[in-house]
Amino acid sequence: MPFFPFLRQGGAGALRGWLAGLALGWGLAAFAHAGGHDAQAQGAATPRQDKPITIVVPFSPGGGTDVLARKLAAELERALEQPVVVDNRAGASGNIGAAHVAHAPADGHTLLMVNSTFAINPAVLGTPGFEPVRDFRPVIQVGAIPSVLVVSGEAAAPEMSDWPALLRSSAQRERPLFFASCGSGTPQHLAGAMLQARQPQLKLEQVPYKGCGPALADVLGRQVPLGIVTASSAMPLLQAGRLRALAVTSPGRSPLLPDVPTVAEQGMPGYALDQWHGLLAPAATPDAVVYRIYNALAGALQRPELRAQLQELGYHISSPEQAHPESFRQLLLADLQRFAQVAQFLRP
Repeated sequence: MPFFPFLRQGGAGALRGWLAGLALGWGLAAFAHAGGHDAQAQGAATPRQDKPITIVVPFSPGGGTDVLARKLAAELERALEQPVVVDNRAGASGNIGAAHVAHAPADGHTLLMVNSTFAINPAVLGTPGFEPVRDFRPVIQVGAIPSVLVVSGEAAAPEMSDWPALLRSSAQRERPLFFASCGSGTPQHLAGAMLQARQPQLKLEQVPYKGCGPALADVLGRQVPLGIVTASSAMPLLQAGRLRALAVTSPGRSPLLPDVPTVAEQGMPGYALDQWHGLLAPAATPDAVVYRIYNALAGALQRPELRAQLQELGYHISSPEQAHPESFRQLLLADLQRFAQVAQFLRP
């Protein structure tokens, strides 16, 4: 079993205590920031414009989070007229890069690009070297991308015709239904665990891969009957007819796949899991610095060219209200709590 700190330390009671502490920690942090907002906004110095801003990506170059970070870096550099660079610090499912930023100077020159994995890791891996609530403050939520449940385009069995049929078949069989994910502890792994949590009679078993690409390869080859992957990674194969989509995990249908129903539409009301992306800063970063970056990027997200690029990648772009630091804080806190509760259904 993976490491679940709250389960190892006393089961449900420890989980309730951990969640209460989490809520209190960020609640107090939000109160402190709100109270000091005006004074900091007036008194904080503008960051040095001759010193680059570094966006730390805690994953390898070339992945979806890295691609998004580089687009944001270009937009931020244009808006602030200040150099912006991307620094990839991969490892430990994002924890290595996060720990680096947690202890960086809180001067606006070091930011952390995160996705939903940041809210998953505390329940699955722990967070050595930093505390996700105490050590960071949200800057902006950029957008979210759904995952999609896919089968091979050649899968002709009746139980593979749609998601409800596959659910019924899985509930009646003795052997588990294996699904390929983009890796243990990823949002796609969580999507499977949430299905299991909602319908305990399901016999779902994860087959973790090192990325969505290898997972898709084995679904195509029918080594694994089902895949849960990001919509953007599956799109070329779906368009070519080599894969078939059964459902998307988002609250509403994806503009990329308007004819594919959501999981919620197919018998699981309220089911929703998007993979969101955003930027964090070290916790002590002044409000004036945070809002300088937020305002620059919130404006960039309204540019038609950038919106078209992100939508082509499958992103639902955050509205100005969703993008706001306070809204992002609330999302992070809610998902830290939600994923901690779902983690007990995870299997390695």
